[in-house]
Parts: sequence; C-alpha cells; structure tokens
Amino acid sequence: MASDQFRAFLGSKLGWGVTLMLAALGAYLLWNHTGHLVLALPYLFLLACPLMHLFGHRHGHHRHVGDKEMQR
Repeated sequence: MASDQFRAFLGSKLGWGVTLMLAALGAYLLWNHTGHLVLALPYLFLLACPLMHLFGHRHGHHRHVGDKEMQR
C-alpha cells in the first residue's frame, strides 16, 4: 500500500517538482564539488572493500543447504 502512495506522489505535480529539485541539487553539487569527490575516491574504494566482503559474498546470516545435513 505504501508503494502505491509513493507512486501516486511521484505522478503528482508536487512529486515532479521535488524530483526535479533533487536532480538540480545533485547536478549543482556534482559540478561545483567535483574536486572534493575526487579527493574522497580512494577512501570510498577502501570503504567499499569490507562492505563488498560482507554483503557481496553473503557472509553472515545465510546458511548453506548442506550445513543442516552435516550437523546430524
């Protein structure tokens, strides 16, 4: 039900206005602060490594099907 309300909001004039304002703000920040982004890229890559390890390989809360058979 919430997704239907969100879609209805995006289809309204206010939703279009909010979307366009966010796009304009993003373009402004990208054009005027590209230097800051370039300086942060090495740190973003270093941050991406452990995040990809945790979420990309599905470590943590998932169990393999064969694990239950091995425990018996």
